[in-house]
Amino acid sequence: MASAVLLGALALGLAACGGEYPNSTFNHNTDFNASTDALWDKLLLWGTVVFIGVEAALVYTIFRFRRRPGAPKPKQVHGNTALEITWTAIPAVILIFIAIPTVRTIFKTQAKAAPESLQVEVIGHQWWWEFRYPQYGITTANELYLPNGRTVNFQLKTVDVLHSFWIPQMGGKRDLISNKTNYLWFTPNKDLPSSAWNGFCAEFCGPSHANMKFRVYTVTPQEFDQWTAHQKQPAIFPAVAAAAPASASASVPPVPSGTGATPVLLASMQGATPAGPTDSVAAAPVPVWTFPRERLEKDFAYTIPTAKLPTTISFDESLLAAGDPERGRQTYGRSSCIGCHAIAGTPFNMANVGPNLTHLATRYTIAGGLYPNTAKHLAYWIKSAPHLKPGSLMPTLGKGLTDPVRKNVVTLGGLTDPEIADIVAYLQALK
Repeated sequence: MASAVLLGALALGLAACGGEYPNSTFNHNTDFNASTDALWDKLLLWGTVVFIGVEAALVYTIFRFRRRPGAPKPKQVHGNTALEITWTAIPAVILIFIAIPTVRTIFKTQAKAAPESLQVEVIGHQWWWEFRYPQYGITTANELYLPNGRTVNFQLKTVDVLHSFWIPQMGGKRDLISNKTNYLWFTPNKDLPSSAWNGFCAEFCGPSHANMKFRVYTVTPQEFDQWTAHQKQPAIFPAVAAAAPASASASVPPVPSGTGATPVLLASMQGATPAGPTDSVAAAPVPVWTFPRERLEKDFAYTIPTAKLPTTISFDESLLAAGDPERGRQTYGRSSCIGCHAIAGTPFNMANVGPNLTHLATRYTIAGGLYPNTAKHLAYWIKSAPHLKPGSLMPTLGKGLTDPVRKNVVTLGGLTDPEIADIVAYLQALK
């Protein structure tokens, strides 16, 4: 039995010492985690020195003064002033060596961010993340874009219970506290390649705490400018864009290969025809830019695959291929969806209870980073979110289903499978 336990402990130890981990905090991707990692190294060094010194003294004492037959009684050291001063002074000196770098790091990481920093408001909800860029007028959900080489100042708030904002590979973990704004800032390294990272809630906040994830994309300043230029525009709906003047479509700039961008035209999603060059819907076309799929790391942001969708609800997946975006737009506009979500450019659809859906089709995940943003997952999510995510505040919308949280059977205002398929087609057209 003892040998088996020893072998198991050895295997675990060896497993912990190798490989690269997508959520490791021991790296220097930002100035914040470079500082904290340097502090960790110093504390580990001094802790190791103290450990070796204490253990060496202990082993020496055990052998040097062990009991021997005929040996005299050991000399009494109680009341030895010099010895007591010595073993009091040594820990004090060690604490000084620990305290100085610790205090320096605290002052550095707790200082105010530079005035020219990118401002990002982080708002925690049960159980998803809202990100606002006040300098750009952008609101998005669960996917955070940051430019390399520019300091980012996060203003951390919660609308309900305590949450904790944590991006392991960027450094820093800061709580979101009710009726209080906390701050955290760091600067992604200027030479960092465009990368994707995991983000989590690190404070227990209810039944779906473990499902409250988000994605972080660190991109070049040029890529960030492309992303913000698109995100600042109203949602794009192809059916309306097709009605735009030919002169507008001819002005769409070419898209560089490998950027993940697609040329599109801006348009209102209420079916209005562009009125002219001074109308907001006739603004200059802006290419869609999202983080390229081929750059996503293989271990990044695990999402629940289709095979693990709940069997307690069903959906006629053959309807998805026939979903009509325009019909879905109309169904969405008269459904309860408009009471919770916002889609910029759509009058009377500016609620902020749930995630902003303006550019939903450009995101890789839904449901707080839990599921991939595919037609199938989106259909099941709309039909009954509480079946897919424990405690979800989004109610069951599938007609005839029983909501597992509220225990009511959905009748009035419920959506049929064909209606859900149309809404899915509409939402997946919002780029």
